Amino acid sequence: MTTTANANETDWPALVRRIHMDQDKAAFARIFAHFAPRVKSFLMKGGSGETLAEECTQEVMATLWQKAHLFDPARASVATWIFTIARNKKIDALRKQKRPEPEDLPWGPEAEPDQADVIVLQQESERLVKAVAELPDKQRLLIEQAYFGDLSHSEIAEETGLPLGTIKSRIRLALERLRHTMK
Repeated sequence: MTTTANANETDWPALVRRIHMDQDKAAFARIFAHFAPRVKSFLMKGGSGETLAEECTQEVMATLWQKAHLFDPARASVATWIFTIARNKKIDALRKQKRPEPEDLPWGPEAEPDQADVIVLQQESERLVKAVAELPDKQRLLIEQAYFGDLSHSEIAEETGLPLGTIKSRIRLALERLRHTMK
């Protein structure tokens, strides 16, 4: 069954029936060998990463084994049935990850924010700038490097020559002061 002609001649519905009626492992192995790589490829071409594609493929094949009795050759081919299961497994996995489906993503410009929200955000930003300016110099410089300069604590330690523990303590104290001031 290695050639395309042989694959096209395979009686896939009969193999699914054998899985359903006899739990025929050889029939399942033939379907698995043929469809599993194709399902994985289908999922990856649809934007799934390799890990997600492999997981979904395993779930698809397990579903085929467990629910072979649901296959109806009058409604769809085996390939259509399997790829529909694959599509549904992918959607379920994406929902579990709480990622929006591409067709659910908003298109076009975002709505303008409410003017009251903009004013509140500006006021809070001004308060934060003032609160940071009022910090002791040793704390203020570290906060600026960590949050405005996007430096890691280790990078700040290299740059300043201060011990890492000192940097972490000063940043923690500064953040506590800022939280208290911003209440």
